[in-house]
Amino acid sequence: MKWFIRSFILLYLICCGFIGHAQAENKKFGNLEDITARHQVDILIVHGAVITMDCNKSIYPDGYVIITDSVITDVGAYSKAIELVKAKQRIDATGKLVIPGLINTHTHAAMTLFRGLADDLELNDWLQNYIWPAEAKFINPKTVRLGTELAISEMLLSGTTTFNDMYFFEDIVAQTAKAMGIRVMVGECLLNFPTPNCKTPEEGLKYTEELIQKWKDDPLVSVAVAPHTPYTCSAALLKSARALADKYGVMYHIHLVETAKEVDDCRKRHKMTPVEYLRNLEILNERTIAAHCVHLTSRDISILAERKVKIAHNPGSNLKLASGIAPIMDMLNKGLCIGLGTDGAASNNDLNMFEEIDLTAKIHKVTNLDPTAVNAYSVLRMATIDAANVLGLGHLIGSLEKGKMADICLIDGRKFHLVPLYNPISQLVYAADGSDVSDVLVNGRIVVRNGHILTLNKEDLIKKVQLLADKIRNNRRIEQGAALDTK
Repeated sequence: MKWFIRSFILLYLICCGFIGHAQAENKKFGNLEDITARHQVDILIVHGAVITMDCNKSIYPDGYVIITDSVITDVGAYSKAIELVKAKQRIDATGKLVIPGLINTHTHAAMTLFRGLADDLELNDWLQNYIWPAEAKFINPKTVRLGTELAISEMLLSGTTTFNDMYFFEDIVAQTAKAMGIRVMVGECLLNFPTPNCKTPEEGLKYTEELIQKWKDDPLVSVAVAPHTPYTCSAALLKSARALADKYGVMYHIHLVETAKEVDDCRKRHKMTPVEYLRNLEILNERTIAAHCVHLTSRDISILAERKVKIAHNPGSNLKLASGIAPIMDMLNKGLCIGLGTDGAASNNDLNMFEEIDLTAKIHKVTNLDPTAVNAYSVLRMATIDAANVLGLGHLIGSLEKGKMADICLIDGRKFHLVPLYNPISQLVYAADGSDVSDVLVNGRIVVRNGHILTLNKEDLIKKVQLLADKIRNNRRIEQGAALDTK
């Protein structure tokens, strides 16, 4: 009898503990009734067509999103009960599409300063004879801040709420992003030769480690280790970068197989492809972001899939530089996770993710001669939840779900080119543009309202950029004149 009583008491305590834990978890986010009765929420978005991008592909034609303390606390189909929710701010999204903020998985933000400086050139000519000399002369902390402000303004206004950056003076990029209210992953570009910020690879690695330590646990800023390419970094630097990324459990961001020349040179030097080369150096794993991946063999794709490497696809830049078209269908068929990126504005020449979405949906249909290839929903995933997974942030962002951070984009559907609306996913992929974005929230903060950025003075920024552009333009004229004098 004593045994029975003890067992009953033990079972009762376990059940109470389980129920208490479940109640605590529900209280953390609450159901609609709890939210209505308990407290005032920060932001209530109502009457929009809410496209969640969750695992159930949930879409609410007349939906709502509730935000409290930077977190989505509820999302669903509108009902009269929503009118009882007390909100500090209410956004009427009638006629609008409400989607997760777009995620740019690969860019060089401050290169907006070189937009249009050198076009219609092959990649190596563009880099070695135009971009690198301009960077050596003009890139410093002040100009990086200016170029990053310009990039972030463009991205926010076109619906991007997170970007993965690889450039120089990345602490400045992180500071600027935080001040302007956008989510960012920063990576100081590591090279075997001096950069505007670091004279040696060792300095670059030290700077990166300091970045990781400084921004640890920041709500908006995360850090990646970012060696430039296999051909601009020695094996020692590539491995040291890998060791640093592994030490802190952060992402490893690298350009990979962007051009056919890269593959040819690697075969001559190492008797293998760049992917095989990195595999042999034990660089590739699930925390690797490989940007471009244009010229892959079937064996390369298998290696990337086996190592669970994440892919940043940059169709606009690849087309403009005539680098080629990445074999996205083959990668998808192997189960690779793919996100979209713009690359830098100097090789695109804008940071409009809607253009990348549209291009991705179309170019892979024509290259595969298959109109069903890379359908609209899969492409939108590449700009939202799949892009979040590429950056290792899928548990936080990329979809509109209870408990995730409130990174949200509203698109004005009352434009001539967006009516009538039959399929919201198709409309977003094939018809919408960055200029259709009306409102943007990042981490629960409204940073764009009615098409206007709230965290920066537009006219002041444009004036500063134009003044710097005049200096760059005059320097190019001097250099071109000197070159003519020597002929």
